[in-house]
Amino acid sequence: MQIVFVGEGGLDCLQMVDSAGKKNALTVVAFDGKEVCYERELKGETRIIEDIATFSKANQGFVVYGVITNTHGHRRKSAIVAENGRILGISDMCNAIDGEVRSGAFLRVYDAKIGRVGVVVAEDVYDMEMIKTLSFCGCDFIVCPFDKVQDSTCGVLLRAYAFLCGVPIVFCGRGYAMIADVDANLAFASPISPVGVEFHIKKEFHLLETRRRIYLKNKRTD
Repeated sequence: MQIVFVGEGGLDCLQMVDSAGKKNALTVVAFDGKEVCYERELKGETRIIEDIATFSKANQGFVVYGVITNTHGHRRKSAIVAENGRILGISDMCNAIDGEVRSGAFLRVYDAKIGRVGVVVAEDVYDMEMIKTLSFCGCDFIVCPFDKVQDSTCGVLLRAYAFLCGVPIVFCGRGYAMIADVDANLAFASPISPVGVEFHIKKEFHLLETRRRIYLKNKRTD
């Protein structure tokens, strides 16, 4: 699967990627400060969502684009998800930290040509329960658009999550992009933007058995 990371430049950089003529299975765009006001989009005053859908159609691929969404003054960190000219949905960050933005709700797994894609938005990547839940929901891999990468924390967490939850994580922030695989390795890491890489998803399943104390009304007799 060909993946392109866009850490800087947003829509302008997407047009450059599109003009290169290469079809990418997955394009991930980091938060670049762009804000989408739903009211203005519906009135036709802006067309950011439409432009993202148009790019996905021209590129014949799957796009996850990090933006700030504004609903009557309620600002959230969100990821616009599009495939082949269609907007599949918009995922919000569920955990708002220190009141910078408002929290959204619900995790989503998107069924796409490239597989079942789980989306975790920005600082939600700090919550292992969200990664674990997406893995339980059967996603083939997880995509995370992020803001500015400040240090190595995300790299450490992604490697641990991918190993413990058995699901690869594709991460794109301003300043750094990476892929953590299920072997707890960084299969790819680069500060360059835009940058492309070929990545093959490794699926591995095992039977796990546990035993613990529990009270049952219908007790076993064997």
